[in-house]
Amino acid sequence: MRDPLTAITDAFTSFLFGKVETTRLPVRTSTGQAQAVYLPTAAPGLGDSGVIIGREVYSGKGYIYDPFQLYGQQLPAPHWLVLGESGNGKSALEKTYVLRQLRFRDRQVVVLDAQGEDGVGEWNLIAQELGITPIRLDPTVALDTGIRLNPLDPSITSTGQLALLRTIIEVAMGHGLDERSGFALKVAHAYVNETIVERQPVLSDIVEQLRHPEPESAEAMNVALEDVRAWGLDVALVLDRLVDGDLRGMFDGPTTVGIDLDAPLIVFDLSHIDRNSIAMPILMAIVGVWLEHTWIRPDRKKRIFLVEEAWHIINSPFVAQLFQRLLKFGRRLGLSFVAVVHHLSDVVDGAAAKEAAAILKMASTRTIYAQKADEARATGKVLGLPRWAVEIIPTLTPGIAVWDVNGNVQVVKHLITEMERPLVYTDRAMTESAAESMAAASEELLAAEREAEERALYMEQQMGSSSESTVA
Repeated sequence: MRDPLTAITDAFTSFLFGKVETTRLPVRTSTGQAQAVYLPTAAPGLGDSGVIIGREVYSGKGYIYDPFQLYGQQLPAPHWLVLGESGNGKSALEKTYVLRQLRFRDRQVVVLDAQGEDGVGEWNLIAQELGITPIRLDPTVALDTGIRLNPLDPSITSTGQLALLRTIIEVAMGHGLDERSGFALKVAHAYVNETIVERQPVLSDIVEQLRHPEPESAEAMNVALEDVRAWGLDVALVLDRLVDGDLRGMFDGPTTVGIDLDAPLIVFDLSHIDRNSIAMPILMAIVGVWLEHTWIRPDRKKRIFLVEEAWHIINSPFVAQLFQRLLKFGRRLGLSFVAVVHHLSDVVDGAAAKEAAAILKMASTRTIYAQKADEARATGKVLGLPRWAVEIIPTLTPGIAVWDVNGNVQVVKHLITEMERPLVYTDRAMTESAAESMAAASEELLAAEREAEERALYMEQQMGSSSESTVA
């Protein structure tokens, strides 16, 4: 029984201030049911400026990402690494991301397309839809109607030409040039640039000069002419492969007239090149330097350089060093480098582990699709992912990925619109179960979005009717 004085005090307090406390009986329940008492919470997004990727899985909020908007605020670098096994949605993400970025007038995209089917690259359909002709590098037609890119194009600086020649030779040889071979190449390049002015110098000019060096080059170093010829012999044999070997026709002539470097989308189709041969890193080195000196300009455009099968770059020390310089140079000019890799172990355990670590460090955005448990643990260790993210990576379904944007980690469901789907999936891809799963998930997401809009409209109407009744 309550104390009378307490009862009188409570009654007087309630009379003056109203009831200040409500006493309720305790309720026994489970933690699963009690969680409904607490309001749901979700980590903050990346803002509302940029292109929409999809929805955050746990909160249902729209997920918007743009490296150019986030750079300098939430991102220390605009570069992006995309990981995951085949069939989980990497390709669909890349294509929709590019299509959405191209809606902005100040965007330009270059794609190194190393995959393909039915005789064309994977990006061929998108290029056709946008009225773009892919730059198809194909040694089988290079001598007739194929595209040529000249490493000695006058639009590339003399320093850039020499750096490119060294990279090509080092990739092909599998080791760096020694001082003597480097000297022979340097004097041959200098002589060709000085004496050939009525046309574009070409690789065959360098090969010829290496085989028959000028006496002046030997006199300058006070060595015998035969020594200079011997120093440049291995270099000449490597470059001869681009002139008269299996890669002939693509780089041993003047650059093809008509390549539009101002187009919003530039696609280098490498699908006809054996991706496991030494030709692929050589091609990527040539394209990388060629772009560095002819495409990247301080014109306030935001550029995206997307590389399929990027392990060909990161796994070669010499090509990786070249692209590392390109990335550092590109940050000042608004360049976002997007590297697409199946497995991180392809690069971190390779010959270019040091260079790979440097490139991965510059990628402040990492998107990881489904991987096997052991691969997910290795990826999480290298990238510093939180434990919960590592644990769910093996369970992710197609179209869903872990996004780590400079420490902001979210699980995101990629959304593909009806207009994008025919461009994202080829006919063959649409018959694959992974693609069908992604299409079904996208349809389910669109249906849920429509349902939510209808429910909100219904609630608005009900609230309006209730207000009218109250007024009446």
